Amino acid sequence: MPPDDALVVGVDFGTLSARAVVVRVRDGAELGTAVADYRHGVVDHELPGSGRRLPPDWALQVPADYIESMSAAVKEALTGLDPAKVIGIATDFTACTMVPTTQQGVPLCALPEFADEPHAYVKLWKHHAAQPQADRINELGRVRGEKWLPRYGGLISSEWEFAKALQILEEAPHVYEAMRHFVELADWIVWQLTGNYVRNACTAGYKGIYQDGEYPSQDFLRELNPGFERFVADKLEHPLGQLGDKAGQLSAQAAAWTGLPEGIAVAVGNVDAHVTAPAARAVEPGQMVAIMGTSTCHVMNGTHLAEVPGMCGVVDGGIVPGLWGYEAGQSGVGDIFAWFVRTSVPPEYHAAAEAKGVSVHEYLTELAAAQGIGEHGLVALDWHSGNRSVLVDHELSGVVVGQTLATTPEDTYRALLEATAFGTRVIIDTFIDAGVPVRELIVAGGLIKNEFLMQMYADVVNLPLSVIGSAQGPALGSAIHAAVAAGAYPDIRAAAEAMGSVRKDAYLPIEANVEAYQEIFEEYRSLHDYFGQGNGVMHRMRERRRVQKG
Repeated sequence: MPPDDALVVGVDFGTLSARAVVVRVRDGAELGTAVADYRHGVVDHELPGSGRRLPPDWALQVPADYIESMSAAVKEALTGLDPAKVIGIATDFTACTMVPTTQQGVPLCALPEFADEPHAYVKLWKHHAAQPQADRINELGRVRGEKWLPRYGGLISSEWEFAKALQILEEAPHVYEAMRHFVELADWIVWQLTGNYVRNACTAGYKGIYQDGEYPSQDFLRELNPGFERFVADKLEHPLGQLGDKAGQLSAQAAAWTGLPEGIAVAVGNVDAHVTAPAARAVEPGQMVAIMGTSTCHVMNGTHLAEVPGMCGVVDGGIVPGLWGYEAGQSGVGDIFAWFVRTSVPPEYHAAAEAKGVSVHEYLTELAAAQGIGEHGLVALDWHSGNRSVLVDHELSGVVVGQTLATTPEDTYRALLEATAFGTRVIIDTFIDAGVPVRELIVAGGLIKNEFLMQMYADVVNLPLSVIGSAQGPALGSAIHAAVAAGAYPDIRAAAEAMGSVRKDAYLPIEANVEAYQEIFEEYRSLHDYFGQGNGVMHRMRERRRVQKG
């Protein structure tokens, strides 16, 4: 066993920044934390340097930003602490976030000949421009009766590995030819830390269609596109590392980046949502963890394999060994609230918030909370970034029904908050209907600080709502994996019990609110089915936008 004062480091690579936390191994105490934004943020309008414009639905990043932000965040988090006491480091990443690399792991966008080529950059999780490729994957999978398709709720997302790779092949074949590895960033960052390329079992299963020990067949890939036949064999397939395992040791170069001791354990990579479950001590069946930030990812363990319509995936041991790990999600949550504040709130609201010393979000929440349920007369759909679950259609878009000339910004803001809660309710109901019970909702992520929103979620889903005890849930989860990789605990469950943190039943459903929200939810469900399953207006308007901007 390590000494009582041993430390581990967890680094969470989010959509906009890297977050580092230094954690004491024996009890999970967080002794240091820091956040460092990515220099280029999300690249969704034009490539840095060249100014080349990007089409709609693109979302890229610059891989060098990850190293820079990790270095800054880890060094700051270590302030006042002894780095010599650190015995391990682990990282997590947004997913599915992919980068094409050389044989040695150099991102193609870092090569001069590809600096002006969008397909050579990191494709962020919310890059949705591969929807046509995803549609073809899904249709061919249905026609052929592929056994892996039901494991993903019957639909493969445009966010995932195969759709993004097929888009590269068909739109930039020179990039595809030069690409030796198509790498999840969860694995690329571990590669940079250790010098070893280890593909993690989590993203392979959830984002890479790896089921029962195999990927989609060469016959299937050839039928999609003859040039895609050997994608798995030549660009993707690589030895898998299990969650909590040691991927290697921290290299001298990475030690210089971070200020950590060379040679400490580096854990196998993981996904930000999945690694959060042990941080919230949610490692038993029926505990659904919602990691709420720019988007929301829902993860949960189950005792058996079930086919849940529209789920993002189910993987044996995908969260903890011995249980089936389920994943679902919403493509836009915090992003929607931020969009509304950025584009639709008049100056006098900004001035009023400033006068009160609060953010515009806090000011709108205060005004919205003063309303009765349904007082605004609105119902909205939370599809501004498409629908991940349960419709798995990123061509869908947002809707607000009921607006009049008397509608106020706080009315619409509250309707958007409610819409995201209703979206989570649809996901929970779908799991329950498929025979996978959900008995508790545990929330992590930046939105837990909005108490009004948390109570709303408890009322809408009619479940006890617990809240993670850490402001940096994914980073704490990574630290837990680092402790296991360093040999401080025998497995993830034991480490979670010692190092995890949660406020149980922080919000309980209020019966009157449950009944009132149920009426609005039924209206939401009608809109959900009409626009999501029975009317193509959103697809037609998306295509019109694409053509006009194309």
